[in-house]
Amino acid sequence: MILRKQFLQHVAQTSPSPMLVEVERAEGSCFYTPEGKRYYDLVAGVSVSNVGHCNPVVVEAVQQQAARYMHVMVYGELVEAPQVEYAKRIAELLPDPLESVYFLNSGAEAVEGALKLAKRYTGRTELISFRRAYHGSTHGAMSMMGTPEGEEWKAAFRPLLPDVQSLEFNDFEQLSRITTRTAAVLVEPLQGEAGVRQPAKGFLKALRKRCDEVGALLIFDEIQTGFGRTGEIFACVKYGVTPDVICLAKALGGGMPLGAFVSSSEIMSSLSHSPVLGHITTFGGHPVCCAAGLAALNYIVEKDLHHKAEAKGAMFECLLADHPQVREIRRGGLLLAVELGVPEKLYRLMELFKEAGVMSDWFLYCDTAFRISPPLTISEMEIEECCEIIRECLDRLD
Repeated sequence: MILRKQFLQHVAQTSPSPMLVEVERAEGSCFYTPEGKRYYDLVAGVSVSNVGHCNPVVVEAVQQQAARYMHVMVYGELVEAPQVEYAKRIAELLPDPLESVYFLNSGAEAVEGALKLAKRYTGRTELISFRRAYHGSTHGAMSMMGTPEGEEWKAAFRPLLPDVQSLEFNDFEQLSRITTRTAAVLVEPLQGEAGVRQPAKGFLKALRKRCDEVGALLIFDEIQTGFGRTGEIFACVKYGVTPDVICLAKALGGGMPLGAFVSSSEIMSSLSHSPVLGHITTFGGHPVCCAAGLAALNYIVEKDLHHKAEAKGAMFECLLADHPQVREIRRGGLLLAVELGVPEKLYRLMELFKEAGVMSDWFLYCDTAFRISPPLTISEMEIEECCEIIRECLDRLD
């Protein structure tokens, strides 16, 4: 109780009504309160903890690197093995020519860096995003929140970046609005905060083609979809479309704070001159974070978690789809939006989940569906038990 009071007094709040669930420890797919109450974690830090909480492989990597060295010097000057080895591994798993990795601290910073890179490389200023897209809360990233929905969050912080417009996701006709004025188009290959919206067949390929026609860079925001969440190691692999730049974060650090944007060496080199230090960071690529991320990525690949994610997501869908309260389930691998159709039901369900020991939430642009994005390590037995709890909560809805 004392800790919770201090939390409210000294930790800056992001909403008037935080959950106030105190975490004592976390392991695998669950976390526990000091009283020993278990919560199934169906958020996983918003797809951060893909290899599960306190994965022994990641913990060991953190401990070993922390004992060698932590922060040494501004990123990009010294040769540090964790950064080099992790960048090389990421490049091996991404399609060519995505080979040059710029490490940062977060997803929003990755987006900021990618936007600067596009402006620098093309010499253009127009930036295009999509409605119901979320790319971060810094000024540049927030500018890319598609209007009108994003205006709820943007209005209080204007003026933001100029020369930004938003298109309708999956609208082929609107792609003609991408022109020779456009520096870059920023898109989530699968829209997350819109409530898990899949790309229409051929849409991403048409977007790629249009960007090529006018010389605009195509930037994929894979901050939430990367590292196995959608059933492939990266969604760009799943959909067969290679962007010019890809933004990564969340699961990138294996539970540690880490972001990155990746491009070709040719494009990325434009940040190194005219001016030099075109983009800089103090803590980006922190050795401990890179060591953790590399261990987590290798674990995903070795255990084939990215391919198993599809079957696990399908299992959740199968066990929940026939409940009378469920209107629809939208899914990409092990990322699901379970649609209830009415916000009031969703808010009530969150209360029931809290009582029953399930951690979920809704989506920024969709407050009628709840999120299922547990660690990729969740077992079939845990899925079954979790779905039993969810169904019991759904039964209690009015």
